[in-house]
Amino acid sequence: MSANAMPISNDRFAEAIVDLPIGNLHAKAAELRNSIAHLVRSNEQLQPFAEDGDRDCADAIEENGDVMDKMEARIALLKREVEGRGLPWGEHVPTVVNGKLEAQRREDQDHMDGVGHSGRDTPATASSSSRTQGGTLGDEELSSSLRERMDADMQGNDDGVHL
Repeated sequence: MSANAMPISNDRFAEAIVDLPIGNLHAKAAELRNSIAHLVRSNEQLQPFAEDGDRDCADAIEENGDVMDKMEARIALLKREVEGRGLPWGEHVPTVVNGKLEAQRREDQDHMDGVGHSGRDTPATASSSSRTQGGTLGDEELSSSLRERMDADMQGNDDGVHL
């Protein structure tokens, strides 16, 4: 993207995702959540400097907040598209509350993944128990595996970028 190119509007984003496969919609949501997590961490690191009067840090925090709001809006559009196809979203959705990530899980997640408890299997259990025939992961299994990995990454203090 060039330095003066602007991101597409939410209306154009909604149009662009109509023809994407479900797996791509979940992958885009995961990418946006990862970006939000990094921005939250960045804001946490900038906050002490902003409190000490550093105007640049305060401006960066404000700008990051605006960017996170736009990313949350896009996640909502992805959710609307998935549910509009008659499929459950059923995602573990990190949201930003007072500058902190707060994980929320839908009430029906336990029913969807069939575990009958908190809904959190270990990655090994989830992978081995939810494989489709042929040893490949379906859209929901892949999405679940990615969510678990993102949860683990957000719990740690790993500052690296994971692609």
